[in-house]
Parts: sequence; structure tokens; C-alpha cells
Amino acid sequence: MIEGIIAAVIGIIAGVGGTTAYVRNKTANGKHKADQVIADAKIKASDIVVRAKDDALRLADEAKKEENERRRGWQKTENRLAEREVSLDRKIDELDKRAEGLRSQEDEVDTLKNDIRDIRVRQQEKLEKIAGLKKEDAARKLMEMTERDIKQDLVGLVGKLQNDARDTAEEQAQLILVTAMERMSSEVTAERTVTAIKLLDEEMKGRIIGKEGRNIQALQRATGVDILVDDTPGMIILSSFDPVRRQVARMTLEMLMKDGRIHPGRIEEVVAKAEKEIGKEVTRAGEDAAREVGVVGIPKEMIQLLGELKFRTSYGQNVLMHSTEMAHMAGLIAEEIGADVRTTKIATLLHDVGKAVTHKVEGKHHHIGAELARKYGMSEAIVHAIEAHHDDIEATTPEALVVRVCDALSAARPGARNISAENFAERMRDLENIANSFPGILKSYAISAGREVRVIVTPESIDDLSAIKLARDIANKIESTMQYPGTIKINVIRETRAIEYAK
Repeated sequence: MIEGIIAAVIGIIAGVGGTTAYVRNKTANGKHKADQVIADAKIKASDIVVRAKDDALRLADEAKKEENERRRGWQKTENRLAEREVSLDRKIDELDKRAEGLRSQEDEVDTLKNDIRDIRVRQQEKLEKIAGLKKEDAARKLMEMTERDIKQDLVGLVGKLQNDARDTAEEQAQLILVTAMERMSSEVTAERTVTAIKLLDEEMKGRIIGKEGRNIQALQRATGVDILVDDTPGMIILSSFDPVRRQVARMTLEMLMKDGRIHPGRIEEVVAKAEKEIGKEVTRAGEDAAREVGVVGIPKEMIQLLGELKFRTSYGQNVLMHSTEMAHMAGLIAEEIGADVRTTKIATLLHDVGKAVTHKVEGKHHHIGAELARKYGMSEAIVHAIEAHHDDIEATTPEALVVRVCDALSAARPGARNISAENFAERMRDLENIANSFPGILKSYAISAGREVRVIVTPESIDDLSAIKLARDIANKIESTMQYPGTIKINVIRETRAIEYAK
């Protein structure tokens, strides 16, 4: 047991001694390698330091070269600036010399002006003494002579300029208007406030009147239309200024005569049905007109009023057809002149919408129509175009002018309107009275069915230039005070006669 322990201790000691020797050997080898590494590092560091010095010297040389180049550039710039400064100084000196020269010349010019002014005054005084006239009198006589000499030339020049402007403007306007009028075609109807319905027989007449007139009274109360059964044999006459009511009464009577049952209760029922049918027809007519013209977005209230124009006539024209054809023309003209086509079409289509309520609302139809358009939220451009399509309000937009022109075109078309002889004679008298209201008029005649006014003036009071102005003034007064289709020619005639007798 003890021997074993001793052997183990001896073994441990021997192992420790061997390990110590191994460690010593390793340490010696590591130290040698470390010395070798340090030596190599010193060599490499020395090489790096040498290369760094070389790079530093090279960079320093390059920096010196760049510095020298920059200095040479600065020196050149300084030299150029110095040269320019010398040149500017030289130019300033030259300008100073020129200014001195100009000042001396200005003094000479002022002296010459004074001399010339003195000479002119002395000459004027001499001329005034010789002619016996003051300066103002001589100038006035000279102006009179000049005016007398060139007046005829001025008359010719004014006439030429007017003719050139008129020819150019008329050519363009005629092209646009003729293009639009080629698309226009509408019927003429008789303006009326009554409707006639043919009776089937005399028995039907009695049934319509009813016992003690109860049926006819019920009809008149329900429709608001005057019904006349005794004025025309075999006919019933419906009279009312409201065309829609008259149409309701006509449909009611036709339905009652077809059905045969006529009594107050049945009359109220049929009137209600007729009103519903006419309302649908009115709405459909307004929508069809807007669709035909090609516009959308019109308020339904305005569409309803537009449809009522189907039963209205004015001067023999059906108002709805008149408005529709005008809208087509207005669209063509607006496109040609660059106006707003949609605004123009809507305003033209609705320009007479006030006529649908003129029997209910007091005022002129164009003012009523404008108020209705404003009430239902339409744009101010459309409102103005509706309101200005007659002459009492100035048209300030191209769209309003197009509406006014199209209204005149539609009315001026041959056969478009039925005008009574009394109205025609009154218009002729008005034309002559307007011409006679100007001074210097000897006689005036409205000729060519009111398309021309021939004015004869006294030559002593009206000269050639005044005749041109007189024609323009008469035309302006006719435009501002009368309503007429188409155009009216103003022909001013100034005649001078020299009469002598040989004996």
C-alpha cells in the first residue's frame, strides 16, 4: 500500500519535471519567434515611413505647382483689370470732354432759338401791318380756306371708309346669317283666342247646356273658359286668353260628346282627366323641344312653362316652334362667332317663356321670363340674354346679341308673321315722324313697305358732312324707339339747283 503511494508520488514528480522542461523549450522558441516578428515589423515600418516621406514630398511639390499656377492666373486677372481701369478712365475723360462740348453747343442753340424767336415776332408784326390782320384772324381765315378746300375730299374719304367697313362687316354677317337661315323652316298659324268645336247634332247641344244651364255652367266653372253655343250654328265656341285652359275645355267637350254622359259630376271627373292629359302633353312638348335643340339641365319648372308655349301663337307664329327654330339658328351663329353655344341655345329656347304666364303676371314677357329663369336658379348669362332680347335693355354679352339677332331673323322671314294693315300704316307714319323730328328736313317718305326712309333736306342748312351725320342720327333714333323686323335703309338726299334764264 505504502509502496504504491510512493511510486505514485515519484511518478507525479517525474511528470512535473518533464512538463517543466517542455514549457522551457516552448518559451525559448516563442521568444525567438517574437524577436523575429519584431525585427520584420521594424523593417516594414521603416519602408512605410520612407514611402510616406516620398509621398509627402511629392504632394508638397504638386501643391507648390498648383499654387504657382493660381498665382500666375491671379496676376493675369489683375493685369486685365488694370488695363480695363485705364481704358475706363480714358473713356470717362472723353465723355467729360464731349459733355463740355454739348453744353457749349446747347448754349449756342439757345442763343439761336432766341434769335429765331425775335425774328419771328418781328416778321409777324410786319405781316400784321401789311395785311391789316391780327394773328388770330389770319389763322381763322387760313383754317376756313383749308376747310373749304378739303371738305369735298373729307366727304369722299368718309364715304369710302364707311363703305369699306360696311362691305367687310356685311359680307361676314351675311355669310353667318345665311348659313343659319338655310336651316330654318316653320309654319305660320293664325293667332287666336278662341277654339271652335263642331256639334254632332242639335240634341247634343241641349245636353251640353243641360237643364236650366247646369251642365254648361259646371263646364265654365271647372275649366275657366267662356263657352258660347248660340253664336255659330252647329259649333261650340270656347273663348279664353289662357290657351292651356282652352285646350283642357276642348278635350273635355270632345270626351263628353264621345261618351254621351253629361252631368255636373261627370263633368268634374272628365275635366280632371283632361287636365292630367294636357299636363302630360305640355311636359312632353317641353322635353321634346329641349331634346331637339340638344340641351340638358333645364329646370323642370322651365320645361313645363316651355311646353305651354305649344298652345300659344304670336303674330301668327307658334311660339314653341318659333323658339325651337331660333335655338337651332342661335347655335350655328354662336359657334361661328365663338360665343357660348350651350348658354345661347338655352337662352334662345326660353326667350319667350314669359308669354306662358303673361295672362297671369303683369309686365312684358321678356322681363317676366328673366325673373322666372332667375327664380329657378339659371345662370345670370342666360337671364340677361332672355331679358335683353328686346330693345329696352342693352345687350352686353355676345350670347344676348345672338338671341336678339335670331329673334329678328325669325320674325323677318317672309310669311313668318301676319301683321294687320293698321299696324303697318302706323309703322310707316312713325318712320316719317322720326325723320321729320330733325332740323333741316324738307320732306321724308317711308317707301318699300317700310324698308327704306327717303329724306330730302334743305341744302342751305345741311351740307354734305352734315348729311352723313343726319343719316346716322335718324338710324340711331329708329333703332332706339321702334321695333321692326330686318333692316331699314336711311337715304338722305341733298340737292342743289342753279337756275338762270337766257333772254
